[in-house]
Amino acid sequence: MRHRIAAVSAAALLTLAGATGIAEAQPAGLYAPSAVVLTVGQGEDAATAVRAVTVSCAPTAQGTHPDPKAACAALAATSGTLDALLAAPDSHRACPMHYAPVTVTADGVWQGSRISWKHTFANACTMSATLNGNAVFAF
Repeated sequence: MRHRIAAVSAAALLTLAGATGIAEAQPAGLYAPSAVVLTVGQGEDAATAVRAVTVSCAPTAQGTHPDPKAACAALAATSGTLDALLAAPDSHRACPMHYAPVTVTADGVWQGSRISWKHTFANACTMSATLNGNAVFAF
């Protein structure tokens, strides 16, 4: 199943790359390619993708993400370290202590470099509380 998600992610990137011109030869230094497939999945290995979107950030923000401009700004703020997306959980939000893992992933190219990142939360409430206000996984 993981290979199927990877194949779907790769196909989505190629489609996005073709649609944005990333796959075409461009003058060196014009724009560093940034095209990422974001997923939210059930389980520790994200084998069952519940939601997936694409976002391309150069030269303009676009993709299937509901707010690609905000997602690109949040990704840019990480300076390439996607663990920076993880904030301290909202202390005013109480989450149940049941284990129903939810995994988020980001795969693609960010400013010309290949990225592959994932993080597993104990449950959807914990994910929501931790990513509160973060536009990247707000889809």
